[in-house]
Amino acid sequence: MIPALIWSVFVFGIDALRVTLIAVVACLAIEYLIQKYLMKVKPTVTDGSALITGILLAFNVPANLPWWIIIIGALAAMGIGKLSFGGLGTNIFNPALVGRVFLLISFPVQMTSWPVNIQSDVDGVTAATPLGLLKEGIQNGTPVSQIAGLPQLNDMLLGNIGGSLGEISAVLLILGGLYMLWKKVITWHIPISIILSVAVISGIFWMIDPEMYVNPGYHILTGGLMLGAIYMATDMVSSPMTAKGQIIYGVGIGVITISIRLFGAYPEGISFAILIMNAVTPLLNYYIKPKRFGGK
Repeated sequence: MIPALIWSVFVFGIDALRVTLIAVVACLAIEYLIQKYLMKVKPTVTDGSALITGILLAFNVPANLPWWIIIIGALAAMGIGKLSFGGLGTNIFNPALVGRVFLLISFPVQMTSWPVNIQSDVDGVTAATPLGLLKEGIQNGTPVSQIAGLPQLNDMLLGNIGGSLGEISAVLLILGGLYMLWKKVITWHIPISIILSVAVISGIFWMIDPEMYVNPGYHILTGGLMLGAIYMATDMVSSPMTAKGQIIYGVGIGVITISIRLFGAYPEGISFAILIMNAVTPLLNYYIKPKRFGGK
């Protein structure tokens, strides 16, 4: 996650670093306090999982989010998403996404007020995300080609757009994903199945009516799709164990994501899609098992 984090600091300035530090410290402190004083167990903050949750939570919020809202998000992520299930290895849902969705529902204005890229020439404090511009334009009946402010594909790839810390540079997120694949931290099944399912479904609608539906490349490179597909959905605790289960899981995430983007009230749906499929993971693990040998 380091390349994407560095770029977010370049794009949004010291605020990106502020949000990340607050989220990380809050997640570490909340895990320690809950485990030591409420659960009465040995704190596990040194295992690194709370650190990762803090960075991922920061990646899912705007750089101008007030400090106290970040702490509430950390409390939801660690207290509700992780420790209420017993801690690392027993949580059903991705903790960082639990925190993100909790904040989105509780503080919708603050969670959708995106700071302007400080490297751009745009005046103002906040700006709409590409998906927000697209959703608003389509709801107003404006053809895609006439929606003002939509970025080019190369801008989305390189990070010259607005959004949360972890949404702004697809190429750096992909670079981190390739590193994890090389290190065998993740496998290709979940990210590829999510991206392909989004590409196929959005491509069908685009071919049917290119004036009302944007091309698949836009859906792949913008929003939280890359962040969710590579870093959130691949969480080893809340994703299926088998390759076949992971593909079904990924396709489910892709279908739900693009359905919300095209027909739902929210411009983005990857967070909801991952949490929904997190809930399906136990069923996939139960019904899709490798063949066992040596017993009846």
